Amino acid sequence: MTQTVSGRRPGSIGVHSIDHFGLLVPDMNVAQRFYEQFGLSVRSERARLTLSTHHDPHRWGVISEGPAKRLSYLSFGIFEDDEPAIADKLLSAGVKPIEAPPGAEPGGWWIAGFDKLPINLRVAGKRSPNEKSAFTAASTAPGVSGAIPNSKAPPVSPRRLSHVAIFTSSIPDAIEFYVSALGLRLSDRSGDGVAFLHGAHGSDHHLLALVASDHRGLHHVSWDVGSVQEIGLGAAQAARGGYAAGWGLGRHVLGANYFYYVRDPWGSYCEYSADIDFIPADCDWPAGDHAPEDAMYLWGPPPPDDFATNYEPAVDCE
Repeated sequence: MTQTVSGRRPGSIGVHSIDHFGLLVPDMNVAQRFYEQFGLSVRSERARLTLSTHHDPHRWGVISEGPAKRLSYLSFGIFEDDEPAIADKLLSAGVKPIEAPPGAEPGGWWIAGFDKLPINLRVAGKRSPNEKSAFTAASTAPGVSGAIPNSKAPPVSPRRLSHVAIFTSSIPDAIEFYVSALGLRLSDRSGDGVAFLHGAHGSDHHLLALVASDHRGLHHVSWDVGSVQEIGLGAAQAARGGYAAGWGLGRHVLGANYFYYVRDPWGSYCEYSADIDFIPADCDWPAGDHAPEDAMYLWGPPPPDDFATNYEPAVDCE
């Protein structure tokens, strides 16, 4: 254990959260309908859509129109007093400053990340949790009905963003970039197939996941809910809206969260996630390299055959 000061890990310079993600889609109306059905609050502003939860106005996603669905950028939050040290670190490493991509949220400064994915670093409040999220498993006493009529089933609304999983062309090189340049820490990996990274200042088991592909892209965005019941209700809610394709219900091995993945209109996923492992700022997590059968799921149905297929078009990132 390492003693923390004000919820921060002393001597660790790096990002503390994913502030938000940027996504391009070919049809904004389709995007609005999908994310609203999933249970998010969708707002239209300046020819873009912003995603937040019904519990918190923070915008977790910025969606702009483009010729095809594509992960446009990732934005990470940093502490204000860390900004000079992070800037010096990146400049000394030869990381290239770039212009903000079209439709990006204003603010912060921009660099070309691994696979030339635009990365935004901004001084912002810490959005990753400082403690493990509450998890409930409600039951009823003997002689009391626990039935909930379908007509009275509560709508599901996620509480916050849990993590983003992205495709990358090299797991080892991507780990090196996100650890050395942005200060994330390796939680666990499975060879060169998948890896999970957490924030040094306290976060879920992973705030960023990496999935092997031949080019960059978005695999899924994961949203925190408070129970297995909410995961099941969320899956049914999505299916009623026409989004029945997905994967789950199941429980992951690495991260240990319960899950259901809803396939979005572009071949990637939104995940309902509950009870994921939490790594405090004072914890030295013993990162491991796990066999594939010990890296994906403990129980549940088998995933779709194309679950790890990157449907985003490869782009010229230079």
